[in-house]
Amino acid sequence: MDNLHSDTWFNRLWREVGAAIDSFSIQQQFILGLLALLFAGSLVGLLVYYNEQLLTATPARGGELTEGIIGTPRFVNPLLAVSDADRDLTALVYSGLVRVTPAGDFIPDLAERFTVSDDARTYTFTLRPELTFHDGEPLTTADIAFTVNQAQDPQVKSVRRAAWEGVTVEVINNREIAFHLQQPYAAFLENLTLGILPKHIWQGLSSDSLSLARENIEPIGSGPFKINSTKLNRDGLPLYYELGAFRHFALGQPRLKQVRLNFYPNEAELVAAYNHGQIDSLAAVNPEILAKLEAESEDIMISPLPRVFAVFLNPNESELFTLPEVRRALDEALDKQAIIDEVLTGFGYVLDGPLPPGALGYQDNPASAFDPEVAADTLSRNGWERGTDGVWGKGSRRLSFTLSAPDTPELKAAAESIAKRWQEFGVAVKLKVFELGDLNQNVIRPRKYQALFFGEVIGRDPDPFAFWHSSQRLDPGLNVALYTSITVDKLLTDARGLSNRAERESKLVAFEAEVKADRPAIFVYSPQFIYLIPNRVKGVALPPVVTPADRFTTAGEWYLVTDRVWPWFTN
Repeated sequence: MDNLHSDTWFNRLWREVGAAIDSFSIQQQFILGLLALLFAGSLVGLLVYYNEQLLTATPARGGELTEGIIGTPRFVNPLLAVSDADRDLTALVYSGLVRVTPAGDFIPDLAERFTVSDDARTYTFTLRPELTFHDGEPLTTADIAFTVNQAQDPQVKSVRRAAWEGVTVEVINNREIAFHLQQPYAAFLENLTLGILPKHIWQGLSSDSLSLARENIEPIGSGPFKINSTKLNRDGLPLYYELGAFRHFALGQPRLKQVRLNFYPNEAELVAAYNHGQIDSLAAVNPEILAKLEAESEDIMISPLPRVFAVFLNPNESELFTLPEVRRALDEALDKQAIIDEVLTGFGYVLDGPLPPGALGYQDNPASAFDPEVAADTLSRNGWERGTDGVWGKGSRRLSFTLSAPDTPELKAAAESIAKRWQEFGVAVKLKVFELGDLNQNVIRPRKYQALFFGEVIGRDPDPFAFWHSSQRLDPGLNVALYTSITVDKLLTDARGLSNRAERESKLVAFEAEVKADRPAIFVYSPQFIYLIPNRVKGVALPPVVTPADRFTTAGEWYLVTDRVWPWFTN
């Protein structure tokens, strides 16, 4: 009855409204209709406007990125990858127990969680459940143990062997595995980014034939992208790889549908491919060729490289370098920014200490600024005078030495710039350039140089022990400044044994301060990693880049496609 009464009331109302409208003149009906249309249009417009305001762009799956790389991959294998082409593919195809974040921290990847023992000698990992390789086979701790054992096998000749020496692997069960170290090593988590090989594919191969296996160019891993197709040249080497998103990737299905890597024999062909729109992106761009690329500024990404380039002073070959005022004046007289601008076209950071920007312990507080007048005063106050030939001298001493450097284009140009600027200040510098192999074998290893312009790769989680501990002064150690400091020795020994990041940072800050004060080297610059990638590719966040392949660490989060949804549907 209520429904019937309601319908009757509504019908009566509708008839009355209709009768009222019928009583209007044609002109009044027209105006009323027009007002009704305007009202309806405004209402629709308001709804559309507020809908657009409420909609949120959210990453979606789809899109393809094509990247160009110089070289040809031969060993797409985490144990054997040496070239950039090898490492790039390995980074996309394989995954490890942990992965580095853009902030430089380590997070679980294949691992669900991990613990470190109180004495920092045992790392225990639990794998995520139901992990698989690209071929659908399960990934278990047996695969991890197999991969590490292969890395340790001298017959395999893995580039990762040294990092795993002295480490014992304990398989607890299919999902739990422990690594036992002989001594605490703070940077051990870096080892665990090692990509995991599928045991079911590789176990049938002998150790000495691993490098010859076809699987090195037809890899199966567990990383964010899997091989869909490849095209080989007449020698059986890849011209390109097409990779598709791996739906069962441990950290979630990647957003890009496909990544294609094209390989080029030289820089000229890579540049031509970019300028003709055949590729979208390229990495590790040499600053010299950046001007040849038709790239927009918003498509250029940079990241610090953990490399330190410096003039290392050998006090055993020149007693000048035992004098604090000489070391200080050489530092104050060198315009490092001008060298960066000249050699790297500005893509670098001025250094005055042993750690690069972004490294744990790095402090941006210069020990001295470029000022040739201050440098001259530093020498003058200690009895030095400029002779008639313009060279600084003190008694029978002349400020004269030989600077050795490699013949690689960048380092040779930088060494020439350094020598020229010191000569202008009144230092008699003779530059000697060597082929890289000759320099390493006959100059660096026997420590036969007065001053050496060279670089150090510090790593993501710095362990400067090999470069600055006094026990490393002679070959095969890397303390090429022959630096000795009891204080620094203790700081470095303590730092490498600490698993607590804050405590280790405190030791490294103190280490850097000591080295800055002593100036056993004239630190010049740290270069920047340059990556050209279209601004339309979102989600790209570069971590600290040790090798160019590190740019792909977050590739699973990159996206080209977005959906617009209401905010309450984004979670």
